[in-house]
Amino acid sequence: FGAVGTMMSFFTISLAAIAIFSRMNIGTLDVSDFLAIGAIFSATDSVCTLQVLNQDETPFLYSLVFGEGVVNDATSVVLFNALQNFDPNQIDAIVILKFLGNFCYLFVSSTFLGVFTGLLSAYVIKKLYIGRHSTDREVALVMLMAYLSYMLAELLDLSGILTVFFCGIVMSHYTWHNVTESSRVTTKHAFATLSFIAETFLFLYVGMDALDIEKWKFASDSPGKSIGISSILLGLVLVGRAAFVFPLSFLSNLTKKTELEKISWRQQIVIWWAGLMRGAVSIALAYNKFTRSGHTQLHGNAI
Repeated sequence: FGAVGTMMSFFTISLAAIAIFSRMNIGTLDVSDFLAIGAIFSATDSVCTLQVLNQDETPFLYSLVFGEGVVNDATSVVLFNALQNFDPNQIDAIVILKFLGNFCYLFVSSTFLGVFTGLLSAYVIKKLYIGRHSTDREVALVMLMAYLSYMLAELLDLSGILTVFFCGIVMSHYTWHNVTESSRVTTKHAFATLSFIAETFLFLYVGMDALDIEKWKFASDSPGKSIGISSILLGLVLVGRAAFVFPLSFLSNLTKKTELEKISWRQQIVIWWAGLMRGAVSIALAYNKFTRSGHTQLHGNAI
């Protein structure tokens, strides 16, 4: 469901947006903007669903939703970055191949860099005994090595979020077991606190942005069109999600021998519903694409 599903959702939303919005005269948006919309709305936020699901009672369903969620966000960001160098006005076989090649390059390179940085952090903490058994230094080293992966990714024009994601996976398997117990507890609570602060800031920013007079002026010129576009986008998210959840579940079930291994109809509905929410990644990508210095200077961007 992760990478393949995200690509299927991206193409479904993008093609539908091009076909529908290009006829609605909503501003100066072009094909590249509609492709960006597809990438933005392909990024799901399954955190809310995971809070409801019980890992002990429904381990199979929990694993599917969690695994798809973490890979989905990273794939959407890489896809969005690949679109930045894509010229929709000169679409041919070579351009499409270059786009796919750029996407694969970003995905593979970011993954490799994240794994390398994670392994490097484990080696440094295990072999270099400077500051060994010092909780504050171990915690600082873990955080700095994680941030190093992001800095290297940005320096090399790769995907920072994908690099940090795979760096975190490797660090949780290797680096985590090379630090002291007190460092593990401190690191866990430190990252939980930082995560909570970041989420709080995000909610505050989105709430304050909803009071932006500039956007309301644009929307007030055509309230019916704004509501219509929002409704269409919601419908595209529903359709784009269903376009890969049910077909891929069907194909997956064909390879399973027992009923316990198959994804039931109820589980497919839950997986489809779990990916309907959009969170921090979609918000960040939308601001990155359609704002300039915090301002939506074009009518189409504001809508």
